[in-house]
Amino acid sequence: MKEKGIHALFLTGPPGIGKTTLMRKLISALAGRRIRGFLTEEIRSATGVRQGFRIESLAGERAVLAHVSIRSPFRVGRYGVDIGALDRIVGTSLVVDGNTEVYLVDEIGKMECFSARFVQAVNALLDAGRPLVATIALSGQGPIAALKARPGVEVWTVSRENRDGLPERILDWLSRLERS
Repeated sequence: MKEKGIHALFLTGPPGIGKTTLMRKLISALAGRRIRGFLTEEIRSATGVRQGFRIESLAGERAVLAHVSIRSPFRVGRYGVDIGALDRIVGTSLVVDGNTEVYLVDEIGKMECFSARFVQAVNALLDAGRPLVATIALSGQGPIAALKARPGVEVWTVSRENRDGLPERILDWLSRLERS
């Protein structure tokens, strides 16, 4: 393991606080940089009822991660989780290489942590000391708690009071990381 001090920033907070919106702002601000990762978005019906979640790599590859209509032994609430779909996205978006400047992951949550490949990929990024900004579940046992406790990880809580200023703070954090 390459020890580099703090090189990963995990953003946590309650559902709906704006973590994915914050990640979208970071992606826009980092346009032109070599970034990899993925976003998770809600899938809603025409009437606005949440039906599941879609995952999209920053390269544009999309898949349904979880949905009420997916039959799977992996479930979170009423959603069946498609581990194969997640593994396909992870296989192309979380590859440790020497070219990627920053990895962005939305999110490290219970659904994603059903995938051994996902957990291994995040651990590989941390082991390699690669710059990583990720959203992570506010609470959780197993891989979620273990990842938060890893050396090299800093955890910030997103709130209504601080969320608007966080994109700039995170960009400053990344700049300091690049200079160190």
